[in-house]
Amino acid sequence: MKIKKRLIFTITAILLLTMLMAGCGKSETKETAEAPDETTQSEENEKAEQPEEDAEAGGESSAEETNEGVSEEEPKEEKLVFRDAFGVEYETTINPRIAPKEYRDEAFVHDGDKLSYSDGEYLLGVDVSHHQGNIDWNKVKSAGYDFAFLRIGYRGYGTEGTINKDREFENYYKAAKEAGLKIGVYFFAQAINEDEAREEADFVLNTLNGRDLELPVVYDPESILEDETRTDNVTGEQFTANTKVFCETIAQSGYKPMIYANMKWEAFELDLEQLSEYPIWYADYEPVPQTPYNFEIWQYSNEGSVSGVSGVCDLDIWIKNGDAANNGHICPDPGDFGSRQGAFLQHRLV
Repeated sequence: MKIKKRLIFTITAILLLTMLMAGCGKSETKETAEAPDETTQSEENEKAEQPEEDAEAGGESSAEETNEGVSEEEPKEEKLVFRDAFGVEYETTINPRIAPKEYRDEAFVHDGDKLSYSDGEYLLGVDVSHHQGNIDWNKVKSAGYDFAFLRIGYRGYGTEGTINKDREFENYYKAAKEAGLKIGVYFFAQAINEDEAREEADFVLNTLNGRDLELPVVYDPESILEDETRTDNVTGEQFTANTKVFCETIAQSGYKPMIYANMKWEAFELDLEQLSEYPIWYADYEPVPQTPYNFEIWQYSNEGSVSGVSGVCDLDIWIKNGDAANNGHICPDPGDFGSRQGAFLQHRLV
């Protein structure tokens, strides 16, 4: 009986111990089983977030690469078709690096030989040489013309290329001054190199001999279409160099230069980028200026009829918001227009 009780006790103890051991093992297994779930969830969360971050980073990188690969868009080339004084058409590419014109074409109003500009103040003027003969400057002034460019001299276009003074210059200068017109001068040039251009400038300075001008000095290299000339083989690069030397020489003396050109010379002869510090006196006989570039004086006719002048002469308009005035040797008065340097470059037959 005692043995039986002991056996039952022993079996019961073994069963209890087994149950306790089984319980501990189950608890360890649960904790071990739950840990991977937490790790897995965390990893999944990180993995879920990572692609978005990578996508954002990848998007930025891609955008940067795209931006680096695309350069700033170059300005589109614009073409200009224009006509010369003989009605011949030409085409050129507009240079976007040259200052565009500041005037509205619609503001220019023609009334016979007179021209007005409705967007601002302006003056009308003439430019003449001895070909105009005797001029009654008081009549010119009374007719509404307030300034004049006078030819001071010229170089012959033959082989010798001698320099000469315009035989009417002194008479014109004295009489036009007395009549109250503002005066500038131009030189008919046939220089084939810089040395000759400097010689032409020195001639102008010696002839002026320090006298006052209200307007700039004109450099006038010519294209002679009806004869062979000493400048027939001069390149645009050389014309540009000649113009620059003339202008610099004039400026060093205290007078103010300015560049005069028609559309053909702006398009095919002169390098306006090299001459950009100088304002332009522009020649064009169309109803509105064809140039896309800025100018300060417009020669709008070569067949003008003016009281006091025999025959025809060139007519000009000087717009007040330009800087052509105060360009003389001494500033004439504070009411004039400005003080920028330049050189007048004229193209007319003599």
